[in-house]
Amino acid sequence: IILPIRLLSSNHGSLETTVLTFFLSVIIVLTVFGNLLVMVALCKDRHLRKKKTNYFIVSLAFADLLVAVVVMPFAAIELTTGYWRYGEIFCLVRTSLDVQLTTASILHLCCIALDRYYAICCQPLVYRHKMTPVRVAAMLSGCWLIPTFISFLPIMQSWNTIGIEDIVSRSSGSNDTSCVFMVNTPYALICSAVAFYVPLALMVLAYQRIYVTAMAHVRQIETLQRAGSMPMANSRMRIETKAAKTLAVIMGCFCLCWAPFFITNVVDPFIHYSVPWQLWTTWLWLGYINSGLNPFLYAFLNRAFRRAFLVILCCGNERYARQGSFSYGHAHRGCSATSVNGTSMGLRSRICVSLQHIASVSAHL
Repeated sequence: IILPIRLLSSNHGSLETTVLTFFLSVIIVLTVFGNLLVMVALCKDRHLRKKKTNYFIVSLAFADLLVAVVVMPFAAIELTTGYWRYGEIFCLVRTSLDVQLTTASILHLCCIALDRYYAICCQPLVYRHKMTPVRVAAMLSGCWLIPTFISFLPIMQSWNTIGIEDIVSRSSGSNDTSCVFMVNTPYALICSAVAFYVPLALMVLAYQRIYVTAMAHVRQIETLQRAGSMPMANSRMRIETKAAKTLAVIMGCFCLCWAPFFITNVVDPFIHYSVPWQLWTTWLWLGYINSGLNPFLYAFLNRAFRRAFLVILCCGNERYARQGSFSYGHAHRGCSATSVNGTSMGLRSRICVSLQHIASVSAHL
């Protein structure tokens, strides 16, 4: 998001340029396809529109789609040709859009984590009280409005270059064939905190509590299994274990894609802007790749979205829209079965509540 854009050396071989162009084009096309598919699925499937979490997912998909359509192509053109050809004003606009959209994408990930925390770790009545339609709309509005205060407002006013004007002048030279975006120390610290470190802290806390809840369910299921009163316990335990692994994949991908960039972004002003442009470019595109991974992490791993995708890709064949084998009804019927092997009614009741809640856990992960 916030980086000094250096010019790519023009003495690339034609083969290297072709390979680089192909690689960047594949990233852009897959990002557009995945996020567009998520948006179409929500528009066509009324069942997906019933869950509040899915509105965060489709808004995230829209932000990532804009990253792929508005931001990535210009970055790819500059990287493959070696110079900026669109003038100084559009350089500022493109850079502002870069900061705006990628920050919006990250804030959506934070909101999804908080929504899942309330849905999984709280009682259903608490979730309905916390995540009202008005609050969901306010959170979505914040995801789009907050980035404006660290993108268009400071960048168009040149607040990011206060105190480093000489360094910026030496980096950009006297022509308009470069798009240099350098940031002073206060801007780097504030914007990195808003765009990454604060959302990261909230996501870690939320997913840590979700992981603890999932593991508590696993222990309760093991207790029920030892009592011999729930034949479907193994299946439910696998669901909980898969949910915990999904959390690890989500956090791992997010940190892998964005942590290198934001660590470098904070360190660079303190080492006199000596980070090589090749490293900046690598970290930036690694962050862009996160916009292509988000549809797979947040939608393609969701059973309801997968059914909707199959219906879309198979030209509306409704036989792919059948419900999965595990649902709240299965949990409820399992809990209504007669207790065996002397399982106490108190333990039975507590575990049944947890089993019925597993349907909610698997639906949100």
